[in-house]
Amino acid sequence: MKGGTPLLRAGVVAAVVIVLDQVSKALVTSEIERGSVVEVAGPLELTLSHNDGVAFGLAGGGGPLVIVLSMIALVALGAFVASAPDRRGVWLAAGLIFGGAVGNLIDRVRLGHVVDFIMLPSWPAFNLADCAITVGVVLLAWYLIMDDPSRQAPSDGADEAEAA
Repeated sequence: MKGGTPLLRAGVVAAVVIVLDQVSKALVTSEIERGSVVEVAGPLELTLSHNDGVAFGLAGGGGPLVIVLSMIALVALGAFVASAPDRRGVWLAAGLIFGGAVGNLIDRVRLGHVVDFIMLPSWPAFNLADCAITVGVVLLAWYLIMDDPSRQAPSDGADEAEAA
């Protein structure tokens, strides 16, 4: 995506993630009974489960504390993106993380839990917001590592010799 500020581009990505996440959760909620399992393909199954904790059900029953901490993290993420407008690709990672976090935050505020529905063997149920957050965090780490000034190729000294 060309043009626009990094915050605007991150906002567009976040909006797409939020819409896809909320639509997918509404479809699953209307079509699948809680606890039932629908085989999709290979190891992929769909189910309807409710998660009142954070990632993978950890810290269950966190309620308002989880909501407040999520909001603080979102503000910090927005501030980071705004402070690093020239960091290549950070807007995409931030948009994915922000969209996923807001998608799950909508569930927490509206329902008191997060709707999860994607199941893989030996893994807790998750949703599209969780996927966006995971991909966003991996991309953010990748972009920050690859854009780290200490990773730049050291000068061979030719520039300094010519300047002298």
